[in-house]
Amino acid sequence: MERIEMNSDENALSPAERFAVIEACLFAAGHPLTYARLGEVLGVSAAECADTVEKMAPLYNNPEFPRGVMLIRFPESCQLCTREQYAEDIKLALGIRRGGKLSASLLEVLAVIAYNQPVTRTFVDTVRGVDSAYAVNALLEKNLIEPCGRLDAPGRPTLYRTTTDFLRVFGLGALDELPAVKLKTDSGDSVEIVPGQSFLTGSAEETAPESNPDHTAETDPAPGTEDALPAADETETV
Repeated sequence: MERIEMNSDENALSPAERFAVIEACLFAAGHPLTYARLGEVLGVSAAECADTVEKMAPLYNNPEFPRGVMLIRFPESCQLCTREQYAEDIKLALGIRRGGKLSASLLEVLAVIAYNQPVTRTFVDTVRGVDSAYAVNALLEKNLIEPCGRLDAPGRPTLYRTTTDFLRVFGLGALDELPAVKLKTDSGDSVEIVPGQSFLTGSAEETAPESNPDHTAETDPAPGTEDALPAADETETV
């Protein structure tokens, strides 16, 4: 682990002082702060701030010295969060009775969007084989997904993608950290799905209705999509 040494330059904050300022800001904010904003506070560039946060990360995320909080780094921001395993202790301490957990159906819809984004609601319906309007609206209310434009197709349906809150809730720094999942096709074959690859047979660009307005998807929903993300009783949205 790299030790943070004091800087002899009296006109600039030392690495240890930068650490303290960033920690204080993140603790008080309770939500992600951009490196650009933190850099303004420190009087350094966003890149220098990101470098400082990278050096801070091992102090929070070292398994040999477990802490109740962790430092999550996103591409353009960072945040201090409590660890999932202490959720019940936090609820008890703060008198929180309701958990804010995601149901299996919400996790299923979220998994489809996360691994295929950006997608339309029609695409999600095709993968699941049922109407997903309620689930999509619920995920929008929880700010786990957001509109990101419209598809250039008849009706111009809305496209959806996951948010920074989604990364925070699942403890991810970027979408490429999503785990690969194995699904079984109707023929019994096992198919490994990675982010950016459709749950439908083949690539998203080849099969997704939103990628080809003239294409009518006839593929049945792939089973097991709800297993792509952590189980509902393991995921906290608060």
